[in-house]
Amino acid sequence: MKQILCIFLLFAANFAFAQIKMEGVVKDSLNKPLELANVIALNKQTNTLESYGITDKFGKYRLKLTKNTTYKIQVSYIGLKNVEEELSSKEVDITKDFIMNKSNSLEAVELTYEMPVTIKGDTLVYNADSFKNGTERKLEDVLEKLPGVEINEDGQVEVEGKVVNKLMVNGKDFFDGDTKLATKNIPSKAVDKIQVLRNYSEVGQLRSVTNNQDNVAINIKLKEGKENFWFGNITAGSGSSPDNELYLFQPKLFYYSPKYSINFIGDVNNIGEVALSRRDIRGFTGGFRAPSRSSGTNINLGDNGLNFLTNQNNALEIESKLATGNFSYSPNKALDLSGFLIYSSSRILSRESSLVQYTDPELGIPDEATEQRSRERSDQVVAKLSASYQPNFNNQLDYDVIGRVSNDTQNQGAFSSVIGTTNQIDEVTPYSFNQNLNYYYTLNENNIFALEAQHLIKNEDPFYNAILDNEDDSAFDTTAQALGLDTTTEQYNLGQNRRIKSNQFDAKLDYYNILNARSNINITFGTILSNQQFNSNLFQFLGPGLTLNPTPSFNDGRATNDIEYNFSDIYLGFHYRLKSGKFTFTPGFSVHAYGNKNSQFGVEYDDNFFRILPDFETRIQFKKSEALTLRYQMRNQFTDVTRLAEGLVMNNFNSYQFGEPTLENALSHNVSLIYTSFNLFNYTNVFARASYSSNIDQIRGLTNFESVIRTGTFFNSSFADENVSVVGRVQRTFGKVRASIFGRFNYSKINQFIQQRRSINEGFTQTYVPEIRTNFKIAPNVRLRHSYSVTDNQQGGRDTQFVTNATTFDFDAYIWKRITFRTDYTYTNQDLGNGNSQSFQTWNATLSYRKNRDAKWEYEIKATNLLNIDAQVRNSANNISVFSQETFIQPRFITFRFVYTL
Repeated sequence: MKQILCIFLLFAANFAFAQIKMEGVVKDSLNKPLELANVIALNKQTNTLESYGITDKFGKYRLKLTKNTTYKIQVSYIGLKNVEEELSSKEVDITKDFIMNKSNSLEAVELTYEMPVTIKGDTLVYNADSFKNGTERKLEDVLEKLPGVEINEDGQVEVEGKVVNKLMVNGKDFFDGDTKLATKNIPSKAVDKIQVLRNYSEVGQLRSVTNNQDNVAINIKLKEGKENFWFGNITAGSGSSPDNELYLFQPKLFYYSPKYSINFIGDVNNIGEVALSRRDIRGFTGGFRAPSRSSGTNINLGDNGLNFLTNQNNALEIESKLATGNFSYSPNKALDLSGFLIYSSSRILSRESSLVQYTDPELGIPDEATEQRSRERSDQVVAKLSASYQPNFNNQLDYDVIGRVSNDTQNQGAFSSVIGTTNQIDEVTPYSFNQNLNYYYTLNENNIFALEAQHLIKNEDPFYNAILDNEDDSAFDTTAQALGLDTTTEQYNLGQNRRIKSNQFDAKLDYYNILNARSNINITFGTILSNQQFNSNLFQFLGPGLTLNPTPSFNDGRATNDIEYNFSDIYLGFHYRLKSGKFTFTPGFSVHAYGNKNSQFGVEYDDNFFRILPDFETRIQFKKSEALTLRYQMRNQFTDVTRLAEGLVMNNFNSYQFGEPTLENALSHNVSLIYTSFNLFNYTNVFARASYSSNIDQIRGLTNFESVIRTGTFFNSSFADENVSVVGRVQRTFGKVRASIFGRFNYSKINQFIQQRRSINEGFTQTYVPEIRTNFKIAPNVRLRHSYSVTDNQQGGRDTQFVTNATTFDFDAYIWKRITFRTDYTYTNQDLGNGNSQSFQTWNATLSYRKNRDAKWEYEIKATNLLNIDAQVRNSANNISVFSQETFIQPRFITFRFVYTL
C-alpha cells in the first residue's frame, strides 16, 4: 500500500512540476472587468481542451498549461465578440489580459470546443464528456468526478453540501426524482450535459416569494440521437461458489421522446448486488411532503415494520429480485401524466455475534454475549400515479396518489450467554395509501394563492412469536412469573398480535402578497387532523389450540390494548420577507390551537392548549455562489399512539413497554448556520453547517432491568437534552488532481433514567476524511481516502472510546482503448480503547473488454471479497449500552458477465 501511495505522489508531483501558470484579467471595451467569462486553452498538437477557467467578479482568470507547448486561447462572453489568439508556453508563468468588444455575428469566431463548466444564472452546466476517461459505466461514475458534486455514504447526490431533492432526465422526473435509482442505472455513455439547478422550485409561480436556497435538482440531458429511441444495456452473468451456483440478470432499458418516456430496470441475482435496498424502498416517498412540515408541528405516526437483523448488503446469502417501471406522458403542453411501479423481493440468511456491555456497572446488569442467525424474507410493491395540469402560468393543479404494500418475515435463532436459546418469528403485512392535491393560483402580479392538501391511510399488523427454553435458574424465570405465564411448561411460547391504523389529513392555504420588488408577506391557514387506533394482545401457547391470556403482576394487570387517539392542530401563520442589498430577512410565527384526546379502558384523557411558535431566517448573499444562512425555529413534537397505550407491549422477548396516557408534547429550539461557496475561478468548493438543538419536556424512557430483561414506560422529562453538530467540507481542484477534506463534530447530552436513577450520557464524535483523486484522460486514475473517527462516551459510571481508521484505495485504468480495469481496497481498524483492536479488509476488482467505446458487446470478470474475509466488525454505543458486533458476509465470488448495449 505504501509503495502504491509513493508512486502516485511521485507521479502527481512530476505532473505538477511540468506545468506553468497563465493568468490575467478579462475586460470589456470600457475597461470594466467581466465576471463569468470563459477562457480555454486548446492544445494545437492534440486539438484537445487542456485547461479552462472562468473569471471571478474582478475579471481574473487562471489556467494551468504544460511547458513548451503551443496553444490556441479562446475567450468568450455572452453578447461580446469572441477572442482567439495563439500562444506558446515556455518555462515561466504567463500574464496576459484580454479586451472584448461588442459582438458582430458576421465576424464572430466559431467556437470549436465545449466548456467543461458553465454558469447560467442559478444553473450550473457540466459537459459530461469533459470529465469522462472511458472507465465510466453508470451515471454515478460521472457525477463523482464533477467539482462540487459528491456521492455520500447513503448513495445520495450532494451538491455544495446539499442533498439533491430531484433528478430528471430531459426535464422529466426519473422515478419521481429518486437519485439513487438514476445514478446506479442510467448508462454513462448516454449522458451529454448535467444541469445542476440551484434554488429549484417545482412551482414557477412561487419562485419569487419562497426561500428555495436548500432545494437542488439535477437534470440529465441525453446525447443527440438518444431522444427518440430505446437505449440502455442488458447484463447477464454467472459464477460458482462453494455452496451454490451464482447468477445475475439486469436489464436496464430507457426510452425518451419529446412527448413521453418509458424506463424499466430489472434485477435478479444471488450475489448480493442490491439495486434498491429494503430501506430505500421503505423511504421512497414519491416526492410527497406533508404541508404541515414547515408549520412548526411534528406528529409522529410511528413505524411498526420489522427491524431486520442486518443491513441487506451484509449477509451470508442474499437473493434479490427487482422490477421497476416508470413512465411520463405529455399529451399536450398543459398536461403531464407520470407514474411508476416498483416490485422488490429479497431472501437473506444472516449471522451476527455481539457483546453488549451496559452503561453503569453499579446497576448490576450483566454483560451479554449473543450469537444470532436469521432468515429474512421481504416482498414489497410501491405504485404511484401523478397528474399535473397547467393551462397557463396563472393556474397549476397537481394530483398524486401512491400506494404500498409489503409482506415481511424474519425467523431468528439466537443464543444468549444470559438467557440461553431462543427462536423468534416476526411477521408484518402493512399497507398504506397516500394522496396529495395541490393548486396554485396567481390572481395578478401581486397576489398568489397556494392550496396544499394530503391524506394518508396506513394499516400495520405486526405479529411476534418467541420460544424460550424453561430452564432452572434462567434469567427469564422472574420475568415469566411477573408476566403471569404458566411456568410449568417445558418451553415458554409467547405470542403477540398488534394492529395500528392511522388516518391523517394535512392541509394549508397560503396567501402571498408582493408588496414591492424587495418584500412580500405570507399568511398561512392550515390544519392537521390525525386519528390512530391501536389494539394488541399478549398470549402464551400451551399446546394445540390452547392459549393463555396472562395477567401481569405489574402495570395493574393490563396485558392488552384498545386505544383510540385523536389529534388536531389548527394554525395561522404569518411571515414577512425582505431583501435589502446582500441580505434577505424572513421573520415569522405561527399560532396553534392543539387538541389531544385518547380513550382507553373506559377513560378519556384530554389536553387542549394554544402555542405560538416563532421562526426566523437571515441569508447573506456575498456573491452569486457564496452565501451564509442563519435559521431559528421552535417546534412542537407529538408522539404516536403506542407510547400512550397503557397495556403491555412486547417489543421483544427481553423488552416490554407500557405507555403513559397523559404524555404531553416536547418543545425544541433549533438553530443552524450554513455557509456555502462555489468558486470556479480557483475551483474551490466550501460547505459548512453548524446546528444546535435543545429539547424541553422531551419524552424519555424510564427503564428497569431484571438481569438483561427490561421493562420501560415513558414520561416528560424536565431535564433538557441537547445536541451540537458541526459538519464541513473543503474541496479544491488543481488541474487534473482534486483534493478534499471532510470533517464532522457532534456532541450530544441525553438524560437517561434506569432503575429509578438519572444519569447524564454525553457523547462526542469527531470524524476527519481527507481525500485525493485524479481525473486524467489517458493515464490511470486513483482515489485515496482515509477516514479517522473518534467516539467518546460518558454513560453512567462507564467511559468508552472507539477509534476507527479506514483507508480506501480505488484504481481505474482504460488500456489500449479496449480494456477497463477497476479495483477498490479498504482496510479498517477499530481500536476498542482497552488495548484491543479489530480489523478487516475488503478488496474487489473488475476487468472488462470491449472492442471500442461504441461497441455493442462488453465482456467482464468481476471478483468480490478477493481476500475471502468472513466477517466485518463494528463498535458503537447508545444511551443504555455499548456493544461490539461482528457481521458475517458472503465469501469470495468470481463471476463472468456479458453486457449488451442498445
